[in-house]
Amino acid sequence: MKTNHKVIYSDSKNMEAVPSESVDFMVTSPPYPMIAMWDEMFAQQSASVKEVLAKGDGTNAFELMHQVLDPVWKEVYRTLKFGGFACVNIGDATRTINDNFVLYPNHMRILKSAVDLGFSALPCILWRKQTNAPNKFMGSGMLPAGAYVTLEHEYILILRKGPKRVFKKEEDKRIRRESAIFWEERNSWYSDVWFDVKGTPQALNHKDSRLRSAAYPFEVVYRLINMYSAKGDTVLDPFLGTGTTTAAAIASGRNSIGYEIDPALENVIDRIKEVIVESTKQLIRKRLAKHMEFVVHRLKTKGGFKYENKHYGFPVMTAQEKELILNDPLDITQPEGGKFEVEYSDKPQSEFCKNWSDELKENKLDFISQKLRHAVTVKNSAQMELF
Repeated sequence: MKTNHKVIYSDSKNMEAVPSESVDFMVTSPPYPMIAMWDEMFAQQSASVKEVLAKGDGTNAFELMHQVLDPVWKEVYRTLKFGGFACVNIGDATRTINDNFVLYPNHMRILKSAVDLGFSALPCILWRKQTNAPNKFMGSGMLPAGAYVTLEHEYILILRKGPKRVFKKEEDKRIRRESAIFWEERNSWYSDVWFDVKGTPQALNHKDSRLRSAAYPFEVVYRLINMYSAKGDTVLDPFLGTGTTTAAAIASGRNSIGYEIDPALENVIDRIKEVIVESTKQLIRKRLAKHMEFVVHRLKTKGGFKYENKHYGFPVMTAQEKELILNDPLDITQPEGGKFEVEYSDKPQSEFCKNWSDELKENKLDFISQKLRHAVTVKNSAQMELF
């Protein structure tokens, strides 16, 4: 298996390099309107933004900033195949202008734009941002009638273009089966609230203090790609930033196209090729070890399984997991600037291919559990900084 990845340093309001109805899945985290660090970027694309902010008109500034984003959503709709999904990670903004503290509901404005274009809105996901901030309270603190609720979540808007996707060809059905996720992952990932994802700072540690990224955690985009696309699909991100979506697409065995308006981010994005192969191998082994931890726990508490995965031989909960396989990347090359090619193994990870019926005998479960807990603890190495 091979995948191809392309980064285009251009404004995504015009994605002429992407043919209509050629993308299987779109996922992105755009600049957040009414967050002060993005004011300059929006003002560069709409002179009116700077003018209304100077006048203290937050309501019109909010609308003008979203009008900068609207053409991108139109291009996303054009390039997406019918049946394809689009996921937008976005946070609302709070801001004080002229001594008036106000919420600016970014998720509602983007959702309206998407529905007006023809997207079907599906149930969204909230992910809770974990924070270590020593003082997260706003307003009057402990005194009533003056304190404000702190925003500690972001939205993942989930949209679909047209009716649901149909896998007609036998080859497509096989790929879909191999792209399955584990039953226990499904129960967690398809929940409408995620509590187990850590946030990512939007200001980069870079000598150019103007350099900003609407980066979202790798775990968020990795889950979404595995939830709403199949191996070999093409994933589009019109606000690529530091390349998190490219990295997650590589780790998931998908092709990708990313647009980034700021060429200063090229060196950050190119760093992906230095770490992605080994980081993905560790990520895959962590997923497999966590599945086996689930298996051991269930055997100890609830009993056996009906099904077995044909590649690894370990127990799985459903028949839909029988052909699941996670593909290690073997090599990544960069034939030219802004392009990556990745080659994958079609073999399962040998350390997880065992005679599990013998390994999982009752008298060995505690020993196996101890080994798996060690395997799940991924060392905090430089290679894992990307994730």
